[in-house]
Parts: sequence; C-alpha cells; structure tokens
Amino acid sequence: MAILETRDLNKWFGGLHVTNGVNFRLEPGQIHCLIGPNGAGKSTFFRLVLGEHTPSSGQILFENQDITREQSFARIRRGISVKFQVPGVFKALSVRHNLEIALQRRLFGEALEAEIDRLLAFLNLQAQAGELAGVLSHGQKQWLEIGMAVSLEPKLLLLDEPTAGMTPDETFATGEMIQALNARGVSVLAVEHDMAFVRQIAHQVTVLHFGQVFAQGTIDEIVNDDRVAAIYLGQGYD
Repeated sequence: MAILETRDLNKWFGGLHVTNGVNFRLEPGQIHCLIGPNGAGKSTFFRLVLGEHTPSSGQILFENQDITREQSFARIRRGISVKFQVPGVFKALSVRHNLEIALQRRLFGEALEAEIDRLLAFLNLQAQAGELAGVLSHGQKQWLEIGMAVSLEPKLLLLDEPTAGMTPDETFATGEMIQALNARGVSVLAVEHDMAFVRQIAHQVTVLHFGQVFAQGTIDEIVNDDRVAAIYLGQGYD
C-alpha cells in the first residue's frame, strides 16, 4: 500500500492545465524527489497534496484513504507535515522557544524539555538554543523549521526546496538529516532543484514536464535519460 498516491490528478487555473492526469505513488519508507524545469507544475502538485489547492478532478490517497477534499489541518492530523521553501520560524523568539511551541501540543514537563534537547542536537543547533531565531543563518533557519515540522511526528514529510540558498556544506548536512529521519521511518517527498542533493537522498525521482509525469526511476536512470537531459538537466550534466 502506497503511503501517498494520486490518480489521474488534474488542476486547471482558467484555461491553463497545470496538473495533467498525474498518476504518482510514494511507497512507505521512501525518499522521493520531484524535479522538473520551471513551470513544470511541481509547486501546484505539492499544494494539491497538502490541500492548499483543490483538484479539478482525480484523487489523492493517503494510506489508501481518500483525502482529495480534506482541508490541510485534517491531512496534518493524519500524519502529513510540511516545510516550505521560505522559513516560517518565529524570529523574535529563541530557537528553544520555537521548538517548544511546536512540541507543546503533545508533550509537557520533563518530556518536553528532553525532546527539545534531542532536537537541538539533531539539528546541530545546541549552541544557538538561546539565540533569537531571527539572527540564525539562512541554513540554520531551514534546519529549525525542519525540526518544527518533524516535531509533529509525521508519517510523511513534505519538503519544498529545502536546500534553497544553502551553502554546499549546509546542503550536505541537510541531506544527512533527511536520511536520518527516513531511517526512523519517515517517508519524504521533496521538491528540489539541486541535483547533487537529489543524488544524495533520493530512492526514486519523478520528473514533471508541462504538468505531466515525464519520467520516473532512480537518480541514475533519470540522469542517463536523454529525454530528461534535453528538457532539464542539460547535456553536460555529470
């Protein structure tokens, strides 16, 4: 049973067919990356899965349950969490307080403090625990928001360009975090442009083009597909 599946998913904006009959499967325990050129429909597909857009037709299934018409909060309660491209941290609060806010719905007292400490270590933010989130580097803000997203104990983590604006070292460290989360049982769907990062983390890759599934396979299969090279990767990609 797929943890996430779409069947003949369509989205029209007026006369523009942005998502065109997308059939997609993400297996439990998988890290699946979604790539494609600008305008391919990646962001729209992402928002359809999250519930920010309503499909024009088709189905979205989570753990074989139809969630096509469910609102975002109901999907989050089922076990879907999201980290957007632009960090949404509380800049005027400390790093520790940000994590406390994210965790306090399900933990309190010593258990809350212990989980904050665990997340700070996992995110490499122990030294910044007392600092205001607004003074963190861009990469550290991204890590903090990943921590806030996983504080919900999701079954499926959606990541929208999680390494945008990061240094190569920060990007690699982010990949290690995602792999560690995956090793604990979290399935991941990531929209990403950085192909080195995709190569680092992806079990499967889906390429969208003009709103349709253009190619699907392992990263090596995708990189060696001449059709993909022509539309996205460039013939010189190694």
